[in-house]
Amino acid sequence: MPSKTDFDKIELQLVRVLHTLIAERSVSKAALRLDSTQPAVSSQLRRLRALTGDALLVRSGRGMTPTAVALELQAPAERLLREADALFARRQRKSGFDPATATLRFRIAASDYLDPLFLPELVAHLKRLAPGVGLDLQPLSAEYDYRASLARGEVDLVIGNWLQPPEELHLGRLLSDEVVVLMSEDHPVARANGRGWTAERYLQCQHLAPMPLSAGQPGVIDQYLASQGLKRDIAVRSAHFGQLPQMVARSLLVLTTGRLFCSRYLDQLPVRVMRCPINFPTLSYYQLWHELSQNAAPMRWLREQVREVARTLVREAPPSARLKP
Repeated sequence: MPSKTDFDKIELQLVRVLHTLIAERSVSKAALRLDSTQPAVSSQLRRLRALTGDALLVRSGRGMTPTAVALELQAPAERLLREADALFARRQRKSGFDPATATLRFRIAASDYLDPLFLPELVAHLKRLAPGVGLDLQPLSAEYDYRASLARGEVDLVIGNWLQPPEELHLGRLLSDEVVVLMSEDHPVARANGRGWTAERYLQCQHLAPMPLSAGQPGVIDQYLASQGLKRDIAVRSAHFGQLPQMVARSLLVLTTGRLFCSRYLDQLPVRVMRCPINFPTLSYYQLWHELSQNAAPMRWLREQVREVARTLVREAPPSARLKP
């Protein structure tokens, strides 16, 4: 009988080879049935003989005949394979996900910095494919601890942009966007078509900025400026990011953010997109999730849909957006 150490060497495929060899009574026929090669099956037969201490198949005329030991092993091998098939079939059923009939609820925390069309398009996309699914959309704010919420399973997915996303979370990159400056057409820099638009002048402007997403930690623009020993004059902070372009249009305030976001307002408001005189790194937008939901089929499907909606926005972005997927 095999020792405990020998059992560690037995994989399910080896049991399948044993059962097939006994049934076919031929190495070549067994190889054909297993979609394998004759040398590979011969090698597995040698392993089986070493593990069982028996020849298992012996030459008999032009064919091979199972030994008494092999015949005794046939029924247990068949039973083991049948139970293994049932085990993994059950696992597959449990992990399956049919969006057309699903009735669960997805919980997403997201900033609205990416694109004003992103969340509306995501909701429409999900409801089209999964009409019975519910959605809870949670805004990101300094008061909302998204890392703790993910770890407790209170939220399924977080979407936003970070210079350095938290290392303990899984992430999927959605898109990268160029940092630009949005300003009123009446702003002196816009009226001068960018002449004299220097880093010094940029820092001296009165800036609009969103409220930080983490208490005591500035946003990605100010994090980068601080890393360069620079600081801008933030005249207005607002938690309502979608209203910032209207504030820009009615004042001499300037907004620094992604080109995709700004491009959506060029035909709606008297605003201009100007290059940024400071060489900011591109804005990278991610979806983040916890290990808790890493292998859950509904969550894998959700992440795929979020990625597809982001790709659609990139493909259909206005020419002025010039996005990177």
